[in-house]
Amino acid sequence: MDKALDQLFDFIREIDKEKFIGRQTYLTDGERKENDAEHAWHMAIMVLLLSGYSNEKIDVLRTISMLLIHDIVEIDAGDTYAYDEEAKKTQKEREEKAAERIFGLLPEEQGNYLVELWKEFEARETPEAKFARTMDNLQPMMLNAATDGKAWVEHEVSIDQIMKRNARTGEGASVLWEYAQRNWLEPNLKKGRIKPQKDL
Repeated sequence: MDKALDQLFDFIREIDKEKFIGRQTYLTDGERKENDAEHAWHMAIMVLLLSGYSNEKIDVLRTISMLLIHDIVEIDAGDTYAYDEEAKKTQKEREEKAAERIFGLLPEEQGNYLVELWKEFEARETPEAKFARTMDNLQPMMLNAATDGKAWVEHEVSIDQIMKRNARTGEGASVLWEYAQRNWLEPNLKKGRIKPQKDL
């Protein structure tokens, strides 16, 4: 029993490092950028409140669990910015290696369960994974809009980049994706905070 508890607390201590993994999205006051743990917490609350808008019925606890653990691999792999095409080339390899080490700290049964959840999120095939991925795309978009497009402006993000990244966002919740386009993307595009197209 003590060995299992030792492993569980080793993992729990290890994932505290997620609080140090910075993202490119600013908090609503525009003063600092959020970290991975804040991002995960925010999306978990979003699932509780928005699950009724899912295109398909979902297991809410499974979806929340998926979102709470999906970025843990970034403790080793680092955050890969949504529009960093160079970093994306090595993202899969970096994250798989990280998953093996970090989830491997757990007792086998629990470690396997979290790996299964993480792989399900990555595969984006189940209703839960599709909705989780919608949350993962909409949360930073909402914060970008709340900060007058601060990160979009800093990174010179264009509407075609955003639409490419969000090509499948509607698969989880088409109503929420339409809402996001109408309320967050279109106004910022009109105000010039999102570029009309990427410079070649």
